[in-house]
Amino acid sequence: MSWQSYVDEHLLGDDVDGQRLTAAAILGLDGAVELEEITAIVNEFNELGGSLAPTGLYLGGSKYMVIQGEPGTIIRGKKSHVFDCLQGPGGVTIKKTNQAIIIGIYEEPMTLVQCNIIVERHGDYLIDQGV
Repeated sequence: MSWQSYVDEHLLGDDVDGQRLTAAAILGLDGAVELEEITAIVNEFNELGGSLAPTGLYLGGSKYMVIQGEPGTIIRGKKSHVFDCLQGPGGVTIKKTNQAIIIGIYEEPMTLVQCNIIVERHGDYLIDQGV
């Protein structure tokens, strides 16, 4: 199964209380994807947190305020209304596995907690599989 198939069938197909992610991705930590946005996230995990909290993080051109996480393993954020008033409410959960990062983006009515459940569930599964 390709990563895209896994994303489409499992991350985007999974739901919590009828709510689904708006967008999702799995990106390898092998450096094959060198987008500035992704590099900043990988550096945040490698530096065990702190560098994105003051500046926020960007995904797909949207800015997210880093609101919490677990250094080296999880970053959570909410869409930044202060800097981008045209964006609707929503957020992101990013989980690092041994070989990849899993990104889940949501819009309301989904909540951060529901997004966390989906992303972390699949991240834990991939970690258990050695990925």
